Amino acid sequence: MKRYKLLIKYDGEKFFGWQIQKDKRTVQGVIECALSLVFKIKSRVIVHGAGRTDSGVHAYQQVAHFDFMTNLNESSLKNAINSKLEIDCKIISVKIVNYDFHARFSALRRQYLYQCYTGNSILFRNQSWLLNKANLRCLNSLAKEIIGTHDFLSFSKYNPNIKNTKCKISESRWILKKDMVIFSVISNRFLHHMIRYLVGTMVAVSEDRFSKKKFNFLLENPKKNVRIFKAPPQGLILNKIDYE
Repeated sequence: MKRYKLLIKYDGEKFFGWQIQKDKRTVQGVIECALSLVFKIKSRVIVHGAGRTDSGVHAYQQVAHFDFMTNLNESSLKNAINSKLEIDCKIISVKIVNYDFHARFSALRRQYLYQCYTGNSILFRNQSWLLNKANLRCLNSLAKEIIGTHDFLSFSKYNPNIKNTKCKISESRWILKKDMVIFSVISNRFLHHMIRYLVGTMVAVSEDRFSKKKFNFLLENPKKNVRIFKAPPQGLILNKIDYE
């Protein structure tokens, strides 16, 4: 038995997220189906992902692993899996790793990007949140506030099974690239919907629909089930996961 590490890219528009669900198309589901076809088996080959992206969320470099014994080399296995996948999901690389590697629990940092588009083209509606304008100075002022270790209970979907809601943010900044305003954030972990709540609330503050004082209050005084703003899923992209 060998452990294989997968690097995966996908367009999340037609996926109901990463995690396998009955009667719904998911990234984990199509990859596991592809593996069954490649290995010509009826049993499930469980693929463990580094994180569970939501419906409509994209990935440049999702990481996953699975255990199996095959005579195919890494390159041939990658090509075989891709031959069974549709165009919106592709395996970038396949690598044999040690058994102590775990796609989720071995990860040290994760980087996400959130794209907001302020231009006139209709081509980015599947890859960004369409905004009329963006106040970069205000957005970066808010982004600086979350750097460091904070309790992000206020900016996440409440889950009673998760007792620790603290995350360590090492990078948080907004970048302007022509008409695309991109939020880049790196953390040791992220809570469910955390980035979308942060982005949605930052944008609301920049548009004078919410105050910076309230933003900081929620950051300093964590509360569950807070009614705040949530950005749509299509602008969110899992960009990179670091293991060393």
